[in-house]
Amino acid sequence: MRKLGSLEVTVVGLGCNNFGMRCDEERSPKVVHAALDAGINFFDTKFAAPIDDDPQHAGASARWVREAVDGSLRRLGTDRIDLYQQHMPDPAVPIEETLEALDALVRVGKVREIGNSNFSGEQIDAAEAASATKGWARFVSAQNHFNVLHREPLDDVVPACVRNGLGMLPYFPLASGLLTGKYDRGEPPPAGTRLSTMPEDRAARILSDRNFERLERLAAFAEARDHTVLDLAFAWLAGQPAVASVIAGATQADQVRANVAAGAWTLSREELEELDELDA
Repeated sequence: MRKLGSLEVTVVGLGCNNFGMRCDEERSPKVVHAALDAGINFFDTKFAAPIDDDPQHAGASARWVREAVDGSLRRLGTDRIDLYQQHMPDPAVPIEETLEALDALVRVGKVREIGNSNFSGEQIDAAEAASATKGWARFVSAQNHFNVLHREPLDDVVPACVRNGLGMLPYFPLASGLLTGKYDRGEPPPAGTRLSTMPEDRAARILSDRNFERLERLAAFAEARDHTVLDLAFAWLAGQPAVASVIAGATQADQVRANVAAGAWTLSREELEELDELDA
């Protein structure tokens, strides 16, 4: 367990964006129950992404913040959300408007903590400054694309989290499945995998020769320690500054169990330094 504002969250969380898409109504409850049985207490929820491609049901305006939370509470069958995250910045809405609306939700008890997703380090700093000036609820989490092959958040987002006391919540920890070993160099993605549903150019960037070369070095490092590269993906993230919980999606119960088991491996400082050198 790790701290996230006033919350305590498991070091491995469950990303829920597969539900209703790659994971149907029959399989989704099995994944949820597998997560609960494994001790996971963190299921990822957000607002701001469009619902049904309706521009009135999207963004971070005060109006939509109020409407969206009531819809989520109704669908979830609960009277509060522990962590409510803004899924993306909204350039059309000042951050002060969004934070004031979120603060009101915290004050009435509909939301316990608030967070952001896909913000830059500069945007995290600006939000923190606005909350401090106005005495509003502050973001306690930052959720960004972050894994051992995609380390860009270390440049500005992770330092902003450290600076402002936010917990980092990496998503795509397995690089859309590349770090599970399910893809082969030079071969098209197997049917039903995440990469098989992506635009071809985006999938090609992930399945690049450079990434496969890096993957081979990571696999050798893990195997020398009797672990898999999947184990390494979780352990590396858990060893990074400010990381509170690693958000991993799943479409099958056994994937949830494997992810939780991977979160048990703790890398030493020397091992983390060696991994940095391997990727230099």
